Amino acid sequence: MASTPDSSNKIVQSNGHQDIVNTFRKELFDEGILHEGDSIGTDDITMERFLRARKYDLKKSKEMFRRCQEWRKTVEGIGIDELYRQMDPFDYPERRAVFDCWPMWFHKTDKQGRPLNFEFLGSLDLNRLYKECTPERHWQSILVNAESLPREIIPAAARHHDKPVTSVFVVLDLKGFGLSQFWQMKSLAQRSFQVSQDYYPETMGQLAIVNAPSSFTFIWNVVKPWLAKETVEKIDILGSDYQERLLELIDAESLPSVLGGKCTCEEFGGCHLSGRGPWLDGRKGWGPNSTKVDDSDKNSVNVTESQSQKQNPDSSTVQ
Repeated sequence: MASTPDSSNKIVQSNGHQDIVNTFRKELFDEGILHEGDSIGTDDITMERFLRARKYDLKKSKEMFRRCQEWRKTVEGIGIDELYRQMDPFDYPERRAVFDCWPMWFHKTDKQGRPLNFEFLGSLDLNRLYKECTPERHWQSILVNAESLPREIIPAAARHHDKPVTSVFVVLDLKGFGLSQFWQMKSLAQRSFQVSQDYYPETMGQLAIVNAPSSFTFIWNVVKPWLAKETVEKIDILGSDYQERLLELIDAESLPSVLGGKCTCEEFGGCHLSGRGPWLDGRKGWGPNSTKVDDSDKNSVNVTESQSQKQNPDSSTVQ
């Protein structure tokens, strides 16, 4: 996992947890649970994410980390590293279908520098999606999207703001979302929450649920038991009067106009298509024609967002 220089040290030292982080990492190495070069990351922020998830209990944190490493090696029969090589979350053939049937996109950062992830479940239609994308392939897209957070999205925001950034801010819009759609996604949502909590702990810094419908009380009573207490405490459930709260946390220039902000990304056809954010640095475009830039090319290749969009007019957003 990439991280900004000294960013993990800054945040861990400031909260007084450096000693236990050092001890935790040493024990993971000594017991062969962690090795240099492991893609999960060996930096302080990664260590503290697992410690914080288990209230700094070394034994429980170590067991959580061990289970995560086992999952990373075996998931989907090939492991997360190979899956990420095979399926770039910025670029895979079914990306457009997934985007149309389950809108989920990154767009700029909040006032703390955290990446913003917007999801609009009112447009969710799994029946239509699975005519173009198999359920197995869709699940893999969810996995690589989760992996992109610590691997690319969060580190890019930290580099851009030149300060520690450890999590994302999710805005979930439920306008038009009903019980029929909830039953479609229920098992998939439960699996997704489990993966996030078990294998990507503490990557979600905050979740704001906006336009919660009248049926949400029932939905919430079903969903809440799936979530850890710490996750529930990060959730703000709002109705239709949410703009003031969002603007306390997100600059109007970064908040899409559809949610009460000033950003339209008109030149890209809308915020949902722009994928704007520091995670695009080091990539030649995004969407169907996105390719990663090799380290040797980073100094010679400089494709701006507008140039990239012209080159890839049919490109879809970053998931």
